[in-house]
Amino acid sequence: MATKQKILIVDDDENIADLISLYLTKECFDVQIAPDGESALAAVRSFQPNLILLDLMLPGIDGYEVCRQIRKDQSTPIIMLSAKGEVFDKVLGLELGADDYMEKPFDSKELVARVKAVLRRYKPAAGQSDEAENIKKVSLPDLEINLTNYSVIYRGSVVDMPPKELELLYFLASSPNQVFTREQLLDQIWGYEYIGDTRTVDVHIKRLREKISDNPAWRLSTVWGIGYKFETLI
Repeated sequence: MATKQKILIVDDDENIADLISLYLTKECFDVQIAPDGESALAAVRSFQPNLILLDLMLPGIDGYEVCRQIRKDQSTPIIMLSAKGEVFDKVLGLELGADDYMEKPFDSKELVARVKAVLRRYKPAAGQSDEAENIKKVSLPDLEINLTNYSVIYRGSVVDMPPKELELLYFLASSPNQVFTREQLLDQIWGYEYIGDTRTVDVHIKRLREKISDNPAWRLSTVWGIGYKFETLI
């Protein structure tokens, strides 16, 4: 029997947390609820969830700080939940390492769909062959991006990246020198109408550039007024 995927719900509103738990349990997820930031950080270590639904307005340690602490040593997917709908709040959440952001109130079915979508992107399908022809990988000087096992090796060291950062880097690098608009990248990587705007792409590009510097053989280039491309130079 397949092991259930584990979802940690971090929300101090008991009614909302219970409702989310009910929907996810019906979808055969193993669910645990944490009512505040401190218990959430403890649950991340003990429960070891496959995905975290993280409310921002928490007593004590807020959701932003919880996300920051988790991202110090883990790449577990995080979907932020908040009544704050301003672009600033969304961008801040993404800059801290969140993989998605949903405004409250939200449709429970949409939330379940997004949970499944993020998990599909984060974990390769069970039973996937390791044969070379089935491995989705881009190899360049000083850089290897493997979408099959969600790993990035840069200058000989593994680079920790949340799923969407890695998917964006792989998508660009697998189509070298091709220019993509921000709208095209949103559609390709997020796969549904995103609640944010095209600055979401800019945030992820910024984070990628902080983790991997340009190389004499390649670089992540901005095409002003259009979008981005992964440029190969040799």
